[in-house]
Order: sequence, then C-alpha cells, then structure tokens
Amino acid sequence: MERWLATARVFLAISFLVAVWMDPGEIRYSPWAFGLLGFYIVHGVVIMLLLRIRKESTPSFRLLVHAADVIWPALISIFTTGQGNPFFLFFVFVLAAAAYRWGLWETVGTASAAVCLLWGESLIFHLGFIDWVDRILLRHNLPLLQVDVSDFEPKRLFMRSAYLLVMGLLLGYLAEQQKQLRAEKAVIARILGKARVESGLTGTLQEIVGDLLIMYGATFALVASQDTNSQHVYVGEVRTKTKGSPVLHWLESSPTDHETYLYDCPAETSYVCPAKGDSAASTVVALDRTGAKVRNISPALLDGLSKRHRFQCVMTVSFIFGREWWGRIFLLDPSLTGDLEEELRFLQELVRQVGPAVYNVYLLRRLRLRAGAVERARFARELHDGAVQSLIAVEMQVDVLRRQSGSQSGSVTGELGRIQGLLREEVLKLRELMQQMKSLDVDSRKLLRFLEDTVERFQRETGISARFVSEMIELNMPQPVCREIARIVQEALVNVRKHSGARQVLVRFSSSDARWNLVIEDNGCGFPFSGRLSQAELEAMGKGPVVIKERIRLIDGELTIESNPGRGSRLEIGVPQKREVAYG
Repeated sequence: MERWLATARVFLAISFLVAVWMDPGEIRYSPWAFGLLGFYIVHGVVIMLLLRIRKESTPSFRLLVHAADVIWPALISIFTTGQGNPFFLFFVFVLAAAAYRWGLWETVGTASAAVCLLWGESLIFHLGFIDWVDRILLRHNLPLLQVDVSDFEPKRLFMRSAYLLVMGLLLGYLAEQQKQLRAEKAVIARILGKARVESGLTGTLQEIVGDLLIMYGATFALVASQDTNSQHVYVGEVRTKTKGSPVLHWLESSPTDHETYLYDCPAETSYVCPAKGDSAASTVVALDRTGAKVRNISPALLDGLSKRHRFQCVMTVSFIFGREWWGRIFLLDPSLTGDLEEELRFLQELVRQVGPAVYNVYLLRRLRLRAGAVERARFARELHDGAVQSLIAVEMQVDVLRRQSGSQSGSVTGELGRIQGLLREEVLKLRELMQQMKSLDVDSRKLLRFLEDTVERFQRETGISARFVSEMIELNMPQPVCREIARIVQEALVNVRKHSGARQVLVRFSSSDARWNLVIEDNGCGFPFSGRLSQAELEAMGKGPVVIKERIRLIDGELTIESNPGRGSRLEIGVPQKREVAYG
C-alpha cells in the first residue's frame, strides 16, 4: 500500500509541475513555489526508493510521511489562487492516504489537522508575518513571496474548511466500510477452510463452532440439530480447554431436547439477556431471514435452556441445509463490543456462507454410508452364495457320516454330532451377520410383512417355535421408525437364540392410545433379575439389552422388561404415534 501511495505522490507532483510549466500563473510566477514543488518531488522519489529497498514500512515511518503530506498542501496553498486551483487536490490525496492507511477517525483527524494549519496560516498572515518576510527578502535582493493574503480571509477559509471536513468524513467512512468488508471476508474465508471432508462432520462442526466461540468471546457454545429422516435431535457442547483447541462433546439425548433447543421462533438470529429481577428489563434483539428486526420476541423461549445451562445472555443463529438437516447454534455469554444488530447480521451472513460447505461434508458422509451399505449387501450375497452354502454342504456330509457310523463306535458318532452342531451354529451366525449388514428398505407398507418373514425365517433356521401376531392391517408409520422397529425385532430374536434357551417365541404388534406397541416374549431362562422394570430403572441398574435400548431412544420409545428367571421374559416397547414437524 505504501508503495502505491509513493508512486501516486510522485506522479501527482510531476503532473502539477507540468501544469505549472504550462501556466505559471497558477503559483503567481513565484520561484519559491517552484522550489517547494521541486523539493516535494525529490521527497517523493526518496520515499519511493526507500520503500523499494526495504521489505516493509514501520508505523513511525508511515506517521512521519503522513505528517509531511499534511504540511505540504498547507505550504503550497500559500502561493495558489484559491479553492479552484488544481493544487487543492493535494488535500484530497492526503485524506485518501489516511483512509487507506487507517480508517474513519484517523481520516477525520487528518482533515482537522489540515484545517488547523490553514487557520494558523491565516492568523500568522494577519499578524503581518508575510510583510516581515518580504522586507527581509528585499533587503537581501531576493525574490518576494508573492502571497495574496486575501485568499486566507475567514470567509474564504470557512468553505474550504467545511469542504475538507466533509471530504475527510466521507472518505473515512468509505474506508471503514471497506476495511470491515475486507475483515469479514477474511473471517469467512478462514472459517470456510475449516470445512474439510477428512475431518468428518463432527470435526468440521468442532472447528467452525470453536472459531465462533473464540471470535465472539463466549464461555461455551451449543449445537442442536435434527435429521429430518430420523427426527432425532443431536445436541453438542463446545468448550475451549485451558491449553488447546475447542472440543465438541455430544450430550445425552433427552425427550425434551426439541422444546429446549429447537423451539419455534420467527427470528433466524437473536441476542437475549433475560431480566434478573422484577424491576429489570430484558434485552432482546432479533432478526428474521431478510435481516429485518423482529418485534415481540419473548425471553420465555429460553426458559428450557436456562434450566439446563447457566448463562447471563445468549446469542443464537439458525441454519438449514437442504431438506435433511436443520438446527441452531447457541453462543452463551458472548462479549460483544459493536452494534448488536450489526453483530447479528454478520453472524447470519457467516452461517449462510459457511453452510453450503458444511452441507457438502454432510452429503459426502451420507454418500459414504450408502456406498458402505451397497458394499455390505454385496459382501452378504457373496457369503450367502459361497461360505454359507459350503458350510451347509459340509454339515450334510457330516450328517451322512454320522448316520453311517451309527453301528460303530459311539464316540465317533458323538464327535460327528458335535461337529454338526458347530457347523449349524456357524451357519446361523453368518446368516445373522448378513441380516445386520444389509441395509433395510422398510416402510409402513412393508413392515408387517417383513416382521412376519423375519419370524418365519427364525423358526425355520433355529427350530425354535416362533409366531408373529399383528392386530393391525394397515400401518402409517415414518420410515425411520419402521427401520428401527425391524432392527429391534431382529436383535431380540438373535438374543433369544443365543442366550435364552427358549423353545417358544411370540412377537406381537398392536396399536392403542396413540402408541405403537411391540411385545416380544419367550419361555427361556429370562434376565438376571426378577420383576418388571421400566427403561429408567434399567438405565439406573445398568441392565437390559444395550443395542435395543439405544435403538428405542432414537425413536423416543419406552422399554419395559418383565423377567421371570427360569420361566421366560417379556419385552414391551411403546412408540408414540407422532412425528415432529421439520423446520421450514
């Protein structure tokens, strides 16, 4: 920047030298003015050479050069013929230089300094300084200054001063806006660089929200999001360690997460400081999608948040990516120094600019999951056509040998029977593995038939008597819930085969009181406890099937287990018949 300003300074001075050569009357034919102009050209060339030699300029060097640029127009204006002369452009140059170097107040200060110099010259001239200098020059036979003191009359200086101050204010404001835009662009570019595929979705969110946490000086941040496919709400907390980068920690899910974090609000960004007493007033600033201010936003929306987290004030911004993912970011106790509306608008713009990059990471993650599902399905087919069929053939051959050796040694027959049992067990394990590897494409039209086929296959492959009973003919259930119900039944049947020793299993599906009810009961050995326990009691005691409990949490269901050791167990699963409305 200093090099460009130095080049412009020299070019401007040489251009004015040419203009004076063409019309010397601009400076009243004064040799002193020619001398000043020549000295300024040499001064500009020296500065330009210094900047070419040195790698960078120092603040003191820039301040010294700027002071010379302020004094020069005041000196040369002594010899010019009023505000209409081209030399007045030097004042514009020094104001533009201040705007480029610094900002608004420095530019206004430069204009004020130039005005003070002009009025100081006016005062000196009216005290007779010019006459005194001319007498000295005349005594030594030197050319007179040829200064027209009338140009420094207060009525003329007043308009010139107003012009300089207004010009300084406008140039400084434009420079301040440009500097702010440049800084915002740099921040957005830096945060965009945090969205990296190799970091994954969690790593990307950790980096981006961590940057927001540091930038706004918040104590910690919260990220709440919802996948519209599964309707599950994910809540993460980002805190900055004493030494190190911010860390994202996912919190345990709760049935009230949606009301606490993803409450319905017309504002896209907001800043809320709830009142601390009866006499105190709440501070609420909220903006909608267009950046317009939203009125009548109640601080009561944050009541659920304040019950879980301690904070004095909170800054929020919503985001939405396509039709699959939306959520809200909370910055708790931010340290804001600028205008609240401007801070909110920048945060809004920042999230909009960074959002597509994060969405690309999200889509790539889903694409990889789908590619993995396709690969697992292919691998399952290979297992079915290869290893499973080979194991079944070996089991049949062992069965033939066992039958043929029935009249021979009993130990050989027993060993062959044991080997046959091991082979049958491995075949069952491989088939269960293939079921888990396959991606389920189950919706409300296919679920009942799928459950019936699953139970029939279980009976056919294990020899355990199994029956599926449905009290419903038609079903209207979201696909994510259908998928989890199917996985729960598969996992429960696997547990029955492996651990219960049961000979009979019943799977019942029904609907009542705005709930879907799934019951799985067997006559096996039961769980290692007696009685009827709810899901909260199971969690507190650390009992119950872990995988099934996790899947039930994903669909906001409730699990109850009734166990009679030695006589069997009963799993009751209730799922509410509701689906949260997706944002937007």
